[in-house]
Amino acid sequence: MAAPSHAGDSPERDAFHPDLPDHEAPLPLRARLHHIRAGELDGDTAQTGGMRRFAAISGSTVGSERIWMGQTHVAPSTASSNHHHGASETAIHVVKGHPEFVFLDDSTGTPEEVRLRTAPGDYIFVPPYVPHREENPSPDEEAVVVIARSTQEAIVVNLPELYVLDQEPDQDPPAGN
Repeated sequence: MAAPSHAGDSPERDAFHPDLPDHEAPLPLRARLHHIRAGELDGDTAQTGGMRRFAAISGSTVGSERIWMGQTHVAPSTASSNHHHGASETAIHVVKGHPEFVFLDDSTGTPEEVRLRTAPGDYIFVPPYVPHREENPSPDEEAVVVIARSTQEAIVVNLPELYVLDQEPDQDPPAGN
């Protein structure tokens, strides 16, 4: 079905977007909407042991400049390696399974491992630089989450261990705490 035309529009122009250039030349990535189908996710992105990340929205896939979005899959009975996402804020939406998100909390003065147990429909926010890992305790169901980051590419810094954000790895807590 052809787009309706407005009085004075040439038949070659898009009547809904008269301010866009003629469609003879392809539009730049950032001048059009993009439809990324579920089967078209890009697995060529930063990875962490124990999980697989798939990019949907990124600088390389659609020309985004300030956001990255994709999926993470964690196999049954699997834990990811410890990692953080640099300066990027990360929002997570649980789609399938009951993944657990683990980090160290030092609000009492003694580092303590905290485990956030989730269900489909739940959301998690991961602040910049906070070391964490994902675990899937289910023996038979894959965990799948949708991730959105405040950077246009997937920043992943893999770590040998979890540590409290204000401390360096292997650093003891301050004396007297």
